[in-house]
Amino acid sequence: MRLRLSVNGTAHDVEVEPRRHLGDVLREDLGLTGTHLACEQGVCGSCTVALDGRAVRSCLVLAASCEGRDVRTVEGLATGDGAEGLTALQRAFSAEHALQCGFCTPGFLVLAQAALAEDPTVVDDPERLQRLLTSNLCRCTGYEPIRRAVRRAAGRDPDTS
Repeated sequence: MRLRLSVNGTAHDVEVEPRRHLGDVLREDLGLTGTHLACEQGVCGSCTVALDGRAVRSCLVLAASCEGRDVRTVEGLATGDGAEGLTALQRAFSAEHALQCGFCTPGFLVLAQAALAEDPTVVDDPERLQRLLTSNLCRCTGYEPIRRAVRRAAGRDPDTS
């Protein structure tokens, strides 16, 4: 089937089989490999993208359901080249050392960016922030640097809860 969707602000027409997942289309058809596929069961969150502004697991979303919709991947977060084009969240991840191997980082960035856009006060409630962040898996950082980065990006002191 023919599908038209907007990815990172650019319209794309792609031919997809009805059973293909959005993550596969992004990586294989559009070459956007920042969206990582790992568990392919919706558990780990490494494939998280924003679909019409809401964080979703692209390994669970059928591409066919994205007709006419807006998809934002990690590649679409930055506004330009180099450090000056990075979002506050991307700069905070760097400043707080909120990544190690980096495999989960794209999913965390998209998840946090969407959550902060929807409700910036999520960082003011430690339990809500913990639930948000632990919905994605990271085996390297222990989540604390990620928590600090999200708080920093929201303009909160990263060292307080």
